[in-house]
Amino acid sequence: MNMLKKAFQGFDPNNLDLNTAGSWPIGVKIIAFVIVFAGIIAAGIHFHLTDQHKQLDNEIRKEATLKTQFERKAFQVANLDALRQQMTDVEERFAELLRQLPSDKEVPGLIEDISDIGKAAGLTINNIALQPERKTQFYIELPISIQVSGTYHEMGQFVSGVAAIKRIVTLHNYSLRPAGENAMTMSIEAKTYRYDDED
Repeated sequence: MNMLKKAFQGFDPNNLDLNTAGSWPIGVKIIAFVIVFAGIIAAGIHFHLTDQHKQLDNEIRKEATLKTQFERKAFQVANLDALRQQMTDVEERFAELLRQLPSDKEVPGLIEDISDIGKAAGLTINNIALQPERKTQFYIELPISIQVSGTYHEMGQFVSGVAAIKRIVTLHNYSLRPAGENAMTMSIEAKTYRYDDED
């Protein structure tokens, strides 16, 4: 008790000046030191915990993203066999379509087939001419200009016959003009396609 009195001897709380902190009694110095030390520790803990909270929030956000990625990949893995089968089916279908595209050597035969279909339908073939190729991003168009004369029903039969060719042939830009009694002239553009494997 006597030591405690000595530690605070001459202390006046109303007359506390930081400029004279060096002359404060030892007890006041110890209390001031403990308060400052506790403040520093509290500030350090506060900043440390704030940083930890930020990291925790970041990890929680990452967890949601990772869960979504995991679910998507789990779904892909679960459907891997079905996706492989689909890929095989698509490749087979693509190969089948490529077989339906004529090669350079087959184009004259295709023109001959179109001419035969026209004659079989009863049409008069005025002109069938291969036009210059038109290159697109993945394939090359091979346009064929066709001019025929005949009746409306013969032209319908001709168009039906061209549509039934095993090779891919599409018909475009047709025009019909009267050419006498029960007769018409038709101009039409047939297009076939070649796969552009040069790229």
